[in-house]
Amino acid sequence: MGSVAERTMEARVAERADFGPWLELAAEVETLFGPVASDPVFQRALLRSIARGTAFCIRENDGCPGSRLVAGLLLSPRPPVHRIGWLVVTTSERRSGLGRALLDRALAGIEPPAEVLVITFGPDAPGGESARSFYQKMGFTPGEMSEPTPNGATRQVFRKWLGNGAPQAASPRTSATT
Repeated sequence: MGSVAERTMEARVAERADFGPWLELAAEVETLFGPVASDPVFQRALLRSIARGTAFCIRENDGCPGSRLVAGLLLSPRPPVHRIGWLVVTTSERRSGLGRALLDRALAGIEPPAEVLVITFGPDAPGGESARSFYQKMGFTPGEMSEPTPNGATRQVFRKWLGNGAPQAASPRTSATT
């Protein structure tokens, strides 16, 4: 199996042509996130992120805009706080470095000092251990618990500080929608 670098699958800013493939990717991971592909709130958030250049994607075989997506990340910037609203890698490409590539691309555009936060699966959420481990490997620190999902699954805030020194006060904006 070739490495991600050999396959030249690069994290890029998503374009409007990626909207349909993004919804297909969202439908593929509904067991983790629920039925977001058909959710108008998710669709509006996705379109907003694409328009402002804070939706990042990796297209299969580094294809052109509108090609099948294998990974995606939505970032909601409200400096000095930036929120990762959604990060997904298709099942067949997990553990291949694509999540790291997306996160690195998104973080590269954030000017320090800044706080980056994400709400991910809680410690007792089935299947959430890999996401929690990923964020910790990427330098995020587990924080307070967040509101549970509509189906009752627990969620937890993870934070990463970018810049010198310690973060100022923790942000109360943990439940905002992307």
